[in-house]
Amino acid sequence: MTAESKSQLAYRFIRERIDDGRYVPGYRLVLGGIAKELDVSVVPVREAIRRLEAEGLVTFERNVGAQVALIKETEYLHTMQTLSLVEGAATALSAPYLTPEHLRRARAANERMRRTLDDFDPHRFTELNLEFHAVLFEECPNPHILDLVHRGWNRMRMLRDSSFSFVPGRARESVDEHDRIVDLIEQGADPLEIELAARRHRTATLDAMLAYQASHKHPTPAAAAAR
Repeated sequence: MTAESKSQLAYRFIRERIDDGRYVPGYRLVLGGIAKELDVSVVPVREAIRRLEAEGLVTFERNVGAQVALIKETEYLHTMQTLSLVEGAATALSAPYLTPEHLRRARAANERMRRTLDDFDPHRFTELNLEFHAVLFEECPNPHILDLVHRGWNRMRMLRDSSFSFVPGRARESVDEHDRIVDLIEQGADPLEIELAARRHRTATLDAMLAYQASHKHPTPAAAAAR
């Protein structure tokens, strides 16, 4: 095995664990431990870390070391704010076109989400979350709004596979809110009420994420000295 292929192996190993949520944001990447697990020296692991750092997935700080990058707060904020608006609108516009079968599928996806809570798998939860919401927004008759929704979800995937990996408490609230949105659609509620419920659902996750980010920021030297 060449040095280059060992570096690629280390890269794939770490990248897969970041993508599937095993290495959550803020997770410390101990080079020696990873090298031992892969039965390689720390050199290819260090090369893989540098590559992941260049891609924005890993950060390196003095006295902290390498860790999985926290979400870029501003990008996440803007994406979630936009998605809350366009997905809320798409869900409200879809509502008149949703059949009892659509609502059955949405409830079934939400029940599968609820069953993951006791043995929580953030990656699976996020897959089911998209499945649930897609049932409710894909019938949107406005293709431009629907395109913006798809773009928002794709951008979220690039930012991080799952928001719920580090705000797991938000997951239980989320499935309860899903029930409320489906109930409103089933009851033939006013479109604005449906839109606002879907929008609040999205911004509640945003608020939980920003609170997590704020509590996990490393203090600046000046701030640390002032304590």
